[in-house]
Amino acid sequence: MLEKLACALGRSDEQPNIELAFELCRSENTIGVKEIVDGLMGSDMAVSNDCIKVLYEIGYRKPHLIAGYAGDFVSLLASKNNRLVWGGMIALGTIAELSADFLFEKFEAIKTAYEKGSVITRDNSISVFAGICKASRDYEKVVFPVIIEHLKTCRPKELPQHAERAAVCISRNNKDAFLEVLSKRKGILTATQLKRVDKLIKKEY
Repeated sequence: MLEKLACALGRSDEQPNIELAFELCRSENTIGVKEIVDGLMGSDMAVSNDCIKVLYEIGYRKPHLIAGYAGDFVSLLASKNNRLVWGGMIALGTIAELSADFLFEKFEAIKTAYEKGSVITRDNSISVFAGICKASRDYEKVVFPVIIEHLKTCRPKELPQHAERAAVCISRNNKDAFLEVLSKRKGILTATQLKRVDKLIKKEY
């Protein structure tokens, strides 16, 4: 499978990696997915960068095909290669609910990456947190306050997107804190941002 990666084809765009993800999803090729994970964990940076792209593209479409590799993705969060850090967090966001038990055990490592990470890493951390919360009320008690604190303090331009990411775990049990923080921040939003936030506020949970 590695011969189909963009770097192996001498390509600088991501299209070959996306096409490979489609192929692996279509055929449910678990052996091929394992080959991509092996490439991800190798020493060739170009290969690793392409492999993480393939893997999270698979996660968008068929997360069960990569859920078993949650440990590999968590290990990427400590990488010196920022592409692998945020790529790993994207992959975790696609499988968070499926792999919630394991990810809750690794919550401190994920939270550390969120605190120290780039904008893309932080964006996708919210999806990871929300997936863990959605999976269990016990997990929610620990993780949901982190989401709420983030929504209180994130930059106004980030609030709509991050609230949308968080909304997947909102229910009648926790909606009050979520709606309260959104309502309190409405005054600092642009018209476009406000429209997105108001849509979340009016949603039935």
